[in-house]
Amino acid sequence: MRTALLVAAFDSQLKWCARIHRELRARGFACRVVVPDIRAALSEQQIADAGVASVETMSWEEMTAEALEADVVVSGLSGPLTKRLSVELSAVVPRLDGPGPVLVSGWVGIIIEKITAGYLDRCGTDVVAVNSAHDVAHFREAGRWLGLPDGNLLLSGLPIISATPEPQKQGPIRRVLFADQPTVPGSQAERGYVYQQLIAYARAHPERTVLLKPRHRPGEDTFHRMKHHPEDLLRGVELPPNFSVDYTPVDVALAEVDLLVTMSSTACLEAIDRGSRVALVLDLGVHERYGNQVFLDSGLLRTFRQITEDRIGTPAPAWRDGYFHGAGRTGTERIADRVEELLASGERPSRAVWETDYFRSAAESHLATAARLVPRQSPLARRKLKHGPLKGTLSHVAYNGLPPVVRRPLKRWAKDHQLF
Repeated sequence: MRTALLVAAFDSQLKWCARIHRELRARGFACRVVVPDIRAALSEQQIADAGVASVETMSWEEMTAEALEADVVVSGLSGPLTKRLSVELSAVVPRLDGPGPVLVSGWVGIIIEKITAGYLDRCGTDVVAVNSAHDVAHFREAGRWLGLPDGNLLLSGLPIISATPEPQKQGPIRRVLFADQPTVPGSQAERGYVYQQLIAYARAHPERTVLLKPRHRPGEDTFHRMKHHPEDLLRGVELPPNFSVDYTPVDVALAEVDLLVTMSSTACLEAIDRGSRVALVLDLGVHERYGNQVFLDSGLLRTFRQITEDRIGTPAPAWRDGYFHGAGRTGTERIADRVEELLASGERPSRAVWETDYFRSAAESHLATAARLVPRQSPLARRKLKHGPLKGTLSHVAYNGLPPVVRRPLKRWAKDHQLF
């Protein structure tokens, strides 16, 4: 039986892997989902929400050893960790009998930052699953200048959406969902402003149900850490009866949502896919720190005044079609199709990349650092240098030994009392 190893560390990565897991399993693959012992955070609820029965936790070394034994390895990890995986496999696979595993990488959502760096981190894999036509064009151009072959680029589309979206709903707006993000906007003041505008919207439309969907529950963690959770910022605030904080997974909640509001969350694509109206908050302006610069041509940027007045846009066809590719094939199907093609042919497009000057240099740099030929400072040493021996040690122990639900208020208290 063909085997597949799917690797994730956070909920968004697991959600992406889960869709590919489902497709590969339907095609007869024996699939395992693993979490390496790097920075990772997956609660039981997040695992259940992703639709995965179970995950295995193992060391990085164990994970790479298992990868060498698998037919397919799907990395949902961040760009730097995917690069680490491909570099370390490139140092071993050429010495093995056979072509080695098919290594798959991709992006778990809309790329709002580090577009070139993200591609270069993933360029050493056999299938680089790309979500939009615009991104593919950018990657091909970057690769051309760096001498990187583009045979591993696959315009698959995002695995969590379909090939063709449903028609946009035309009935009255009864249910509104705000898809929150952990770091957008980043400041407490801006985040508080957005929440207050959402509350004002709920008061202006008492006949509508308005839901604020946080990125995660208090005490949970994601790849991008949330500093100002809505439950903290809204504590003590008088809320209208039609407004509430809700943790229903977005893909479940969208079945009844008429309007999705967000800053720049990938949930906007999921909403378009399900036929929901979408409005992307424009009040704070357009800026890379909000990630909404990639939506300039979407036709969906709106101020809260426009949203409150129901002046909602529709997706610009060219922008929409860049993510929804039609042809009756979903992103997961396209990825699985390509995996099966490579397994049948024995071809591994990564090998051509591994032989380039760019990748060789990147691999040498990584392996030198990993072998400690380049000095590296430990987190404990960095904290001691910043805070002093005693405070630095206490900070390190607190960070690594306490759960986020305890660590965060303790950190705020220490900061308020100028202990650090």
